[in-house]
Amino acid sequence: MDARHPEDLVVALRTAAHGLVEERGVRDLEQTLAQVVASAVGTVPGVDAGSISITEHGRVETRHPTSESIRKLDEKQSELHEGPCITAIEDPPETGTVVAQDLAGADADRWPRFSPYAAEAGYRALMSTQLSVEGGVRAALNLYSAEPDAFDDEAQTLAGLFGIQAAVLLYGANTAVHLQRAVDSRDLIGQAKGLLRERFKVDDEGAFQMLVKSSQDTNLKLTAVAQWLLDNADTSGSRPEAREVRR
Repeated sequence: MDARHPEDLVVALRTAAHGLVEERGVRDLEQTLAQVVASAVGTVPGVDAGSISITEHGRVETRHPTSESIRKLDEKQSELHEGPCITAIEDPPETGTVVAQDLAGADADRWPRFSPYAAEAGYRALMSTQLSVEGGVRAALNLYSAEPDAFDDEAQTLAGLFGIQAAVLLYGANTAVHLQRAVDSRDLIGQAKGLLRERFKVDDEGAFQMLVKSSQDTNLKLTAVAQWLLDNADTSGSRPEAREVRR
């Protein structure tokens, strides 16, 4: 257990917070996830390794593990659908933090299929904190320790506070990603409409209806049709009516 004074932990948490919001921290989801793991492992006492588990496409996937063994342990929890990180994501306590102080001892029966894998890999304690807010990504921060009983009340409180802060940042980063995609799609469609207006002498609504019809006829998304049109635009100025949108 690290011998840290409470004021040192407060400073560390504030430093981590500044690191998370610097540059593109709240705009780039993957960068934010990586920074969350690095800051938590370096901030919360008693932690030897960490990762983030995030639900995507109905499956819990690991992100930015600090080692290959941690990746395998996270994947095992997902495969078995059992373990502290699964509990933290799907059925967390009021604090949001699930604590296993000894997966080779008193906590083994809580997750009987997963616990032997953790103990065999050399990790006795695991603390998973939910990183989710309403409408945001479903995720958990996983903090591993090789020693049993590694997480005292101070460490648990710090992990919980860190989790709340990280959840808000993740929500912001995820929202920014979706907003950027929406902006990119709008710009792409706008460029395609401009090309059609120029080539076919139609108004904005007519150009949009041409894109919609092509999307329906080819069973492609509107953005895919727009991208194909821009990629295959005839720069010589000839009309593209002889071309067909291909799948």
